[in-house]
Amino acid sequence: MSARRVLLRTVLGLGLAVALLVGMGVALNRRGEDQVPKTATPFVAAPGQVERGRYLALAGNCAGCHTARGGEPYAGGRSIDTPFGSIFTSNLTPDPITGIGLWNADHFWRAMHNGRSRDGRLLYPAFPYTSFTQMTREDADAIYAWLRTLPPVARANQAHTLGFPYDTQVALAVWRALFFTPGRFEPQPQRSAEWNRGAYLVGGLGHCVECHGSRNSLGATDTARGFVGGMLPGESWYAPALDAAAEAGVAAWPVEEVVTLLKTGRTARASVLGPMAEVVFRSTQHLSDADLRAIATYLQALPPAAQAPSVTPVRRRENVMLRGEKIYAQQCAWCHGERGEGVLDVFPPLAGNRAVNMHNASNLVQVVRRGGFLPATEGNPRPYGMPPFGHLLDDQELAAVLSYVRGSWGNTGAEVTLREMMQR
Repeated sequence: MSARRVLLRTVLGLGLAVALLVGMGVALNRRGEDQVPKTATPFVAAPGQVERGRYLALAGNCAGCHTARGGEPYAGGRSIDTPFGSIFTSNLTPDPITGIGLWNADHFWRAMHNGRSRDGRLLYPAFPYTSFTQMTREDADAIYAWLRTLPPVARANQAHTLGFPYDTQVALAVWRALFFTPGRFEPQPQRSAEWNRGAYLVGGLGHCVECHGSRNSLGATDTARGFVGGMLPGESWYAPALDAAAEAGVAAWPVEEVVTLLKTGRTARASVLGPMAEVVFRSTQHLSDADLRAIATYLQALPPAAQAPSVTPVRRRENVMLRGEKIYAQQCAWCHGERGEGVLDVFPPLAGNRAVNMHNASNLVQVVRRGGFLPATEGNPRPYGMPPFGHLLDDQELAAVLSYVRGSWGNTGAEVTLREMMQR
């Protein structure tokens, strides 16, 4: 066989292989996708559908991402930082040029269920369609009906700033082929209606796994591992595990206390700060008690995390503890007490506080360095806050006082090192 014929066969073989791969990629990105009719049926909201959509948009915390600081509600422009660059949220108001004014209900359903825009572009999973895909068509239509009632805002969508090749549709198509399959919520008949409602809200609209789950190196959530906790993409906050009593598990709590935490942002034993404070402020405080009880029921039934293996007792450096003790007496004891006992219903105790003892100290670092406030809610209208100390204490001093707190009054947290401070 001539060299020319061998080359021709090789080229044809490679071409066929590429065509097959492209075809498979297209097929995988079209799986479970309804075709959008060329002629849309005029959408007329049913009685009560708009109000239901407003409620569901609160449950999904849509405004939290689609409202920039100081911007018009739902007009987009908020930066979502990821390890691959920044993604800017889109305009959801019914403006026909820059918003979704020309979208019909089928377009909106396809975006929520399949992660595809009106013009056919694949959407980045910073928009959590990987969770929203579990929503029902009825709920998607209700949110669409609500968004159509918003005042149109002419605000052009901002281009994402992603590095190559993450800024290409080809790379996104490969990612989706590997990690995304459209789905629907399947109720478990052996479970109660309340549990199923909680599972639907947590797994779909609430998209809780997006923060409280783990991610692989390409940013895909590992749903098989559940709510094991993880660092928030592009941020220095840690979302604690929801299945571990030592972190954010609530299996042993009274149901009403879980409801109170989601409704007000605080209970006698816990409070929310950082990104979770925003979730309570914008979303969960507005939910009905029935839905909050359903969420609590589902969270309490999560399979408990495996017991952590026993570890060698933490070694405390005396010079660090002494330095931290001095700083604590000067800066912290006024509110949290000389022995970390706190002030009932005002300042939280630090002794025995699971947020203090957590293996990952990122949240402590953030709160002490930058400060933090609980959400202002109907049940907690004037929340006390933690002032920032990053302007008063350097990283070495912050590491010392955090190490002291994590090693005193029966606390068992590991020492916070200067290196850890500099990484956060």
